[in-house]
Amino acid sequence: MRYKKRLAALMTGLVLCATMLGACKSTGSGKAASGKSDVLRVGMECNYAPFNWTTTKQGEFTQPISGSKDYADGYDVVIASRMAKKLGKKVEIVKLDWDNLILSLNNNQIDAIIAGMTDTKKREKEVAFTKPYYVSEEVMIVKKGGKYDEAKDIQDFSGATVQGQMNTIYDQVIDQIKGVNHKPAAETFPAAIQALQSGSVDGVVSELPVANGVVSANSDLAIVRFDSGKNFKADTSVSIAVRKKDTDLKNNLDKALAEISTEDRNKLMQAAVERQPATK
Repeated sequence: MRYKKRLAALMTGLVLCATMLGACKSTGSGKAASGKSDVLRVGMECNYAPFNWTTTKQGEFTQPISGSKDYADGYDVVIASRMAKKLGKKVEIVKLDWDNLILSLNNNQIDAIIAGMTDTKKREKEVAFTKPYYVSEEVMIVKKGGKYDEAKDIQDFSGATVQGQMNTIYDQVIDQIKGVNHKPAAETFPAAIQALQSGSVDGVVSELPVANGVVSANSDLAIVRFDSGKNFKADTSVSIAVRKKDTDLKNNLDKALAEISTEDRNKLMQAAVERQPATK
């Protein structure tokens, strides 16, 4: 037993080291992003449209990705730019894998996470969250004209094969469907959509803005919106994450967010949906 425990501890340590190295590589330069006081370093996947995505073209709403020739665009990028401006800072976008975001934040590689992340009790043990900067709705993406196209209740997916993205609430809520075949989580959201299109799964749990973008780019897919009281029971808001010790930053971000009305937030999201890449 002791041997097994020591071996497990060693493996855990190796995995942690590898993860940390991976986070550094994800900045594009192989080094941690600079910690200048006049820069707000914001971490995101740059692979979750319309919240954030990668583009090779510079535009009105884009920001350069640190250590890369590419740019980041999307709702999160606009919010990050506005937050930095309110704080009197420049914004620096750091592209990271989803699973590396909180680790990189607490390792001081970034100052904030603006990546469509929901405030949960589990995450609150590691980071602090601002008030929500967007509130969405949970939906299911399915094949257009398929068996589940007309579903109105999550229980209509009983017996179906359903998938979500790894380490997100969209994977966790699937088990609220009785008798569901919960497909192991996809590492990325695009991978889940590919599984749907290939017929490996019957549905992918998503939030409405993301689903709108996916369906607009893929005519073979459709969105299922559930009737009142028939949807998943989960928080659909997203917030900015910061280190627990950075209370001043959290308070200043909350003040900056308070100046953006719900109407403006919805307009910014709709604009991001309309300009996101129309590619599969």
